[in-house]
Amino acid sequence: MLMPESALSRVINSALSQGADFCEIYVEEQLSSLMELKSSQTEYISGRDKGAGIRLFYGNEELYTYTNSLDEKSLLKALNSLTAFKKPALDKAKLLGKEPVVFSFKQEFPKEFKIDLMKEKVFLQKLDKDLRDSSSLISQCEFRLTRVDKRAQIANSEGLLSFDRQPYFLFRVSAIAENKNKKEFGFQSVGRTGDPYFLDEELLRKASQRSQKIALQNLKAEPAPAGKFPVIINKGFGGVIFHEACGHGMETTSVAENFSVFAGKLEQKIASSCVSAYDDGTIKGEYGFIEKDDEGQTAQRTCLIEKGVLKNYMVDKLGAQKTNYKMTGSSRRQNYKFAPTSRMRNTYIDKGDSSLEEMIKDVDYGLFAETLGGGSVAPGTGNYNFNVSSGFLIKKGRLDKPVKGASLIGNGLDTLSKIKKVGQDLELAPGHCGSISGWVPVTVGQPPLLVSELTVGGQK
Repeated sequence: MLMPESALSRVINSALSQGADFCEIYVEEQLSSLMELKSSQTEYISGRDKGAGIRLFYGNEELYTYTNSLDEKSLLKALNSLTAFKKPALDKAKLLGKEPVVFSFKQEFPKEFKIDLMKEKVFLQKLDKDLRDSSSLISQCEFRLTRVDKRAQIANSEGLLSFDRQPYFLFRVSAIAENKNKKEFGFQSVGRTGDPYFLDEELLRKASQRSQKIALQNLKAEPAPAGKFPVIINKGFGGVIFHEACGHGMETTSVAENFSVFAGKLEQKIASSCVSAYDDGTIKGEYGFIEKDDEGQTAQRTCLIEKGVLKNYMVDKLGAQKTNYKMTGSSRRQNYKFAPTSRMRNTYIDKGDSSLEEMIKDVDYGLFAETLGGGSVAPGTGNYNFNVSSGFLIKKGRLDKPVKGASLIGNGLDTLSKIKKVGQDLELAPGHCGSISGWVPVTVGQPPLLVSELTVGGQK
């Protein structure tokens, strides 16, 4: 236990006695580490952080502050800095329930990461050497292995007392290939929750080889054409378009304020009938897995779209209060320095019944977006622009030459309506998602999708 229940109860009572309608205390301690190899040299850093955040509701108004000191006096001082903005209402005193909801804290929190640094340093150096030795065109490799192990204790004025532990790691690799005056880049990542000390060397090796393949493929690629034509968006990280252009618009962070194009569209058809989509926090091992959200609610699988019809939003406590929708265990925050809000977890378009080969045969001329990179989205409209890291032209139902420099330009709602076929091979890919509650680990995903027409930006 990070703080005694009695201390939390007194702070909550103080908040309510000063007029707050709701009080929540989020206490957190976190270990983090980073091992990085660049230019064949390794560096390792680690850190420990702890603190507590206090959140108050006055009707639908939210106030939030935090402190780095985990003692009752510091929490009361932080609380009083919030309540100073409001007039006290001394008749609102309540007590934290005598028998609060308690979730078991299953594992002892480690004092430090139990890592064989020399073994992992040798492993990264081996990956680096293998990539360079396998092709004389590989000029640079970078590897980053990030670990986070945090535990949280949440108490609120409705009697909840919750404990949780969230350990995860993220591996990122980039390879640069050069030939004469050409330089190309390949990137891959692997993210998992669970034991942050376990290293699946074969999985990381495959990711490294994949990054090298993309870089070498782009050295031979020709500039992509521009225009409007069919596009097949590949499985895995291709789901970033749905995540960014649609997923954020289904969070009550934007829905409750009517900032989203999806606001007020429940039970309306917003996509092709072959499209079903979920936000699922319960997929163990995936980078967006959580047992409980950052308000202490049990994670669940939320159906967002069913056969083209919008069925649910992702709802946190304040969002539920503003909209009357049921909470979905979707409240998340980067750490105690941020107030929580509705966020995605493992968000994906579900598998369909088509094969990738069938989709390719259906396209006379188009683009296979094999790997997507970064991009930008206007959340209020769903307009997006994403880079294609690696791709192929499709001609007369067959993959043709590799192309580079393509970008996909479209609108989330419009793209959903133009999905004609959904593949059978669902794959998830890790990443970090940023919003008003900071950066959180998530996965995006989908099977291959055939979109009947997209605007493709290209250099040719």
